[in-house]
Amino acid sequence: MQSPVPKILVVDDEEDILNLLDYNLKKAGFHVLLAKDGPEAIEAAKAKSPDIIILDIMLPDMEGTEVLKRLKGSEKTRSIPVIMLTAKGEEVDKIVGFELGAEDYITKPFSPRELTLRVRAVLKRASKPEEEAEISANGIAIDIPGHRALVDGQDIDLSSTEFKLLAELIKAKGRVLSRDALLDRAWGRDCFVIPRTVDTHVRRLRSKLRAASKYIETVRGVGYRFKGE
Repeated sequence: MQSPVPKILVVDDEEDILNLLDYNLKKAGFHVLLAKDGPEAIEAAKAKSPDIIILDIMLPDMEGTEVLKRLKGSEKTRSIPVIMLTAKGEEVDKIVGFELGAEDYITKPFSPRELTLRVRAVLKRASKPEEEAEISANGIAIDIPGHRALVDGQDIDLSSTEFKLLAELIKAKGRVLSRDALLDRAWGRDCFVIPRTVDTHVRRLRSKLRAASKYIETVRGVGYRFKGE
């Protein structure tokens, strides 16, 4: 559960970036934790349970993508949303981050105000209450309060965004949802990600669903539909 004063873990090896984010995020009312490398970040994430992590992709000893992979691979930290922070601006870096489970991505140099807005948007999505407790279709069951997804009774590990995407697709079973509609439902209207991000997350979701991935149909030029039976 999100704490009354959200805790943010900032991971960056540049002292000036850490100081800048520490100052601005505290000014915005957040509790800030700092880490300068990958092992320190993983330890802090497990020990302090932050509500969100801002993770630089270029770290000295362990790349941010490896840190992200380990965070999403641990039961204790996999549900913590992550915003990737990097000087790189290439599309491939964004796709890698999203495929590993990052919630958002911001490129240096950045506006502290923009970053703060993105943090609030991600926290808002993570804390948004769900209308239904459980939904299911075609052997896929979603336990919303428990944040569990099961295929034929077997748990599958999903990031918070993949979980929301699957839930929204099943809720709209038989109807086509455009990429923009999925952005609104899974990311929120105040999101900063592009429609292509949906494709990346759906591809990752399908790989985790394995045989059950056949129920998520691509409607060319429009979006996606969960095939009902």
